Amino acid sequence: MSTVTPAPADATAAHVQATAVNTIGWLQAPETTIVVPVYQRQYRWDIGGCEQLLSDVRAVSAADATDTHFIGSILSTAASDDTESGAHLVLIDGQQRLTTLMLLVAALQHSLRDEDPALAAELSRVLVRDDDPSRTKLRPHRAWADVFDSVVHDRRAPGEQARESRFDDNYAFFRSQIRPGEAPSIWRGLQKLEHVSITLGPEANAQQTFESLNSTGEPLRDHELIHNYVLMGLTHEQQSEIENEYWLPIEEATGEQIGAFWRHYLVMLTGREVDASGGRAVYDAFRHEFPRLGVEALRGHAAQWREYAEIYGLLLDPAHTPDPEIGQQFAYLGTFGRGVAPLLLRLYGDHVHGLLDRDELILSLEQVQSLLLRRVIVGISTDRLVARLCRAAERGRDDLVHAIARITPSDERTRVGLKYGDLPHPRYVLGRLAGLTDPAGFDVDHVVPVAPSDDWSPDGDRRWADLEADEQNSFRALSQTLGNLTLLEEPLADRAFDASFPDKRRIYAASDISLTAAIAESPAWSTAEIAARTARLTEAFLRVWARPAVVSIDDDNLTPVLDARLRRGWPRGWQREFDYVEFRGEHWEVADIRYLFNRIFQRLWAESPESRQAVIDFSARRGGPVYSAMAWNGQWDQIAGGDDPRYLYMGWDAKYMLSAVQGVLEEAGWASEVFLKYSYIGDAMA
Repeated sequence: MSTVTPAPADATAAHVQATAVNTIGWLQAPETTIVVPVYQRQYRWDIGGCEQLLSDVRAVSAADATDTHFIGSILSTAASDDTESGAHLVLIDGQQRLTTLMLLVAALQHSLRDEDPALAAELSRVLVRDDDPSRTKLRPHRAWADVFDSVVHDRRAPGEQARESRFDDNYAFFRSQIRPGEAPSIWRGLQKLEHVSITLGPEANAQQTFESLNSTGEPLRDHELIHNYVLMGLTHEQQSEIENEYWLPIEEATGEQIGAFWRHYLVMLTGREVDASGGRAVYDAFRHEFPRLGVEALRGHAAQWREYAEIYGLLLDPAHTPDPEIGQQFAYLGTFGRGVAPLLLRLYGDHVHGLLDRDELILSLEQVQSLLLRRVIVGISTDRLVARLCRAAERGRDDLVHAIARITPSDERTRVGLKYGDLPHPRYVLGRLAGLTDPAGFDVDHVVPVAPSDDWSPDGDRRWADLEADEQNSFRALSQTLGNLTLLEEPLADRAFDASFPDKRRIYAASDISLTAAIAESPAWSTAEIAARTARLTEAFLRVWARPAVVSIDDDNLTPVLDARLRRGWPRGWQREFDYVEFRGEHWEVADIRYLFNRIFQRLWAESPESRQAVIDFSARRGGPVYSAMAWNGQWDQIAGGDDPRYLYMGWDAKYMLSAVQGVLEEAGWASEVFLKYSYIGDAMA
């Protein structure tokens, strides 16, 4: 039996020193000066990251005196004697957080230096060196060090007023968000930040340590982060209550789909798309909706989460739905995947609470099927539809019907798609046309096989191999269209597979499905027979999957402004993100988000007293982007003069501008009337 000799009690790591420290105290220490090495990436935090940092600072400021907020670890190594700027630490990991924190402190210091010189002086100790106030404590890469310095010292050289950089953008955001009288509260929150300072000795392997901090272990998934966030900070008794009464029932109802449930629930709740392509967007959206969870509020929220999780369980297994006809509709919609689950949560939740009666619910579910099926048939994407439908459903049944109708392809376009295109979801479509509630036990049969054998015959006289090439190609082109497909009972389908048409006639005649038995009346099978059958079945199709008759146009694949998102990486020199914007029935030639941002705020300010008030209220709540003075250097545009001048700050990044356009249009109540048409390149860059 082997034994393990314990390490001496005073054993220490030879090359790594890790200490939990107060972040502001660490930065204020006279000996703390830091240089960012040349191999570090550029500073690239966007306003979303700044917004989260400021939200965390405000939250911990308002919390109990003993509460702190942990910002992670900061990895550095002792500087060599020849290090630039006389820094004593070289930053290996943590540049983005530290730089952003410095910009927040700089914005705070500049906003109160005249009214509170004592606090401004204390803030300066975080930003600049005691022995040389002209030198910042954090020294970025030399390529952008001068820009950072000019922001921290609030000075720009002539000609730099229109300069664009992440430092300027994020600093301007923090300046805009600091409300009058709020500086002491933000400073209190900043003083409650903590991190682990990891300092490497001269013999330590910096790259290996960096990789260990950032690349090992299995990252927590969104629903696991939500679980931790919900329970963290509660007493053991409270944790047990929430876990047993709410969380475990949520897990039981959603099973392996719990991650999808949280995303779909948040789309339903917010009426906004939540990206599931990576990262932790679902968790971030959850935190945004539930920023502080005291135990009393938590019980109320958790009861709702559990209720919608149980509804989600019905979508996963419609057979358990109390009303069989509604369950059948859920099963039908399962054909199209889970993409519309947020809308189904909304509709069934309204039904449960008495806001939507049974017939209206079933009609809505039928209309959603028509929308999805018709769009697939005509080749239009069904992505990114559900958030706009959730918003419409929240406004009421009439708004939902209008929203569905607007984006449901017309009968004419659907007829063309059915005549020439492959039929999507054929078992579902043919089953419903045949009046089957459940197509299980039936197979889809191609009257003309997709790949006929040489001996296959359309009439009993001619072999496939003897047909002219044009006739063969015509059959191939129509082989998967509505007119050439039918349903057969499984035993009959086994016999019919690849059989010539005369043999199929006898098999079809034995089927109990009328639309299949009718084919047996044709003496031979031809492209003309396929076209005629397509025409007959199309009329039945248009009755089963009808389009609400409330509008007479399709929407040209427009994107509602609340569903707009920035496209990735434009080609160099390319500026046209949008073909046009439909603004309350007007056609705007607007090429990009910067132009749209300016035009929306200018228009709302000039349109009416109500829309102007919406701008004022939105800016007051969000801290911009419209101000009564040009409070810092940067890019500005005046939108009102006279005795009440107002200025629109134009130095934001594109993500902020898009968010501000969406927010102010919601504030004014106009968001549902504004649509974007992405350019061809814009769509290609999606």
